[in-house]
Amino acid sequence: MIQAEQLHARILEELDMSRETDDEELTRLIHRVLNEAQEQEYIPLARRSELGRELFNAFRKLNLLQEFLEDEEITEIMINGTQNIFLEKNGRLYSTRKRFASEEKLEDVIQQIVSGSNRIVNEASPIVDARLSDGSRVNVVLFPVALNGPIVTIRKFPKEAITMEQLILWRSVSEEAAGFLAQLVEAGYNIFISGGTGSGKTTFLNALSQFIPKDERIITIEDNAELRILDVPNLVTLEARNANTEGSGGISIRELIRTALRMRPDRIIVGEVRGEEAIDMLQALNTGHDGSLSTGHANSPGDMLSRLETMVLMGMDIPLPAIRRQIASGIDILVHLGRQRDKSRKVLEITEVLEYTDGEIRLNPLYIYEEEGERNGTIEGSWKKLHGLAHKEKLLAAGYNEEGAGSDDS
Repeated sequence: MIQAEQLHARILEELDMSRETDDEELTRLIHRVLNEAQEQEYIPLARRSELGRELFNAFRKLNLLQEFLEDEEITEIMINGTQNIFLEKNGRLYSTRKRFASEEKLEDVIQQIVSGSNRIVNEASPIVDARLSDGSRVNVVLFPVALNGPIVTIRKFPKEAITMEQLILWRSVSEEAAGFLAQLVEAGYNIFISGGTGSGKTTFLNALSQFIPKDERIITIEDNAELRILDVPNLVTLEARNANTEGSGGISIRELIRTALRMRPDRIIVGEVRGEEAIDMLQALNTGHDGSLSTGHANSPGDMLSRLETMVLMGMDIPLPAIRRQIASGIDILVHLGRQRDKSRKVLEITEVLEYTDGEIRLNPLYIYEEEGERNGTIEGSWKKLHGLAHKEKLLAAGYNEEGAGSDDS
């Protein structure tokens, strides 16, 4: 059976490397080579079509990855060297028979991806985060850190940004809770989104951002630019930069937050807080930048507060009570997301941060998701309102009445 690698070699022999070959000319060459191969050995029409796509992708796009990237049902691609490729569809993992022909082919694709994000990866610097042109997140780990060959993990994002309306339809959040959060965003509450890996934090942050008034100046700060803020003309997107091979030229999230404060922002959105930049983010929240948003990894709202304390201590040696006061005065609302046993992603809890008193940060749970059973492998449940909002000042200042300000109806 004729393999794509054999045809790839034939095409390489005939390509004129002294000049650039456009897509149309390459397509004609691929068809001619396929026709010649057909004369030697019968190739079914479906297989010919598949080979044609593979060959074009190998020369012009991301080789066999292109097929997975174009499949909208695939949400994650995991490449474990040249031998194993796993895909995530509908929250479940599957193995695919597709393989890279050699480690060199895989490394060529990796360099193509990384260079597109102005990043560098090699044996001296074997770990890198990058992104694709559609915003998909890419993590690469090379030998000698990865002993079984180059490891590539791609988290795909939908071509169209997911809206809050879609999340309501998918039962990721209730209409009532979503409407309440929309009011909080518009009124300028500082909201922090927490959750585990793959719980949908970035997606939910994107959806929340659609409620920011369009006449405000927004500055987004990320390790890799993934957020897609829609229909905001006064938008500035900042991205951190890794140091070069000499160890210089790096620009951290901390530096970007400090710079953003001098850029007259109405709101600052930090894609994810994971280290010492937490202290700078909290200082920004406490210096009048109401309505700012961010995310972080945690297993519960309380755990997120503890992690923030730890992250602040990584950047500054200050007493724990002072840190807790900063957190309590800077963050208004915690939204905690989770991934259920049926692989669905849901808002599990919306909690108000009250104040620091008696050595602890007091929390006021507003909404909680309660499981009510399981049917045909799908978890069923509903969102219960537990308490009303205690701090209504911003909502009232934004023009909402007591009822719209989340008063306790119970």
